[in-house]
Amino acid sequence: MSEVNRVSIRILEKEYHVACPAEERRALLDSAEFLNRKMREIRDSGKVVGLDRIAVMAALNIANELLRTQGRDESLETGVADRLRLMRERVETALTRGQQLEF
Repeated sequence: MSEVNRVSIRILEKEYHVACPAEERRALLDSAEFLNRKMREIRDSGKVVGLDRIAVMAALNIANELLRTQGRDESLETGVADRLRLMRERVETALTRGQQLEF
């Protein structure tokens, strides 16, 4: 069982104390810095006012980025899987016919 530590993070000049496993401390600090940067960008744009609204907009932007990245990953996986299937079929066909393969 891992040791749980309290970590202080600062987001938009406000300090938060978060409990996390010791081995996840670095990831938490990196995540907090990423969120702080996103929230600063939104605040500094002047289009959104209020900490709650800024936090929601940052969360929506981050979720959107995540979903787009997952979609690209799925598309790449599908493309690779299709190419592997085609290559396997060519190899199997060539082996069945006893022919030389050309790639």
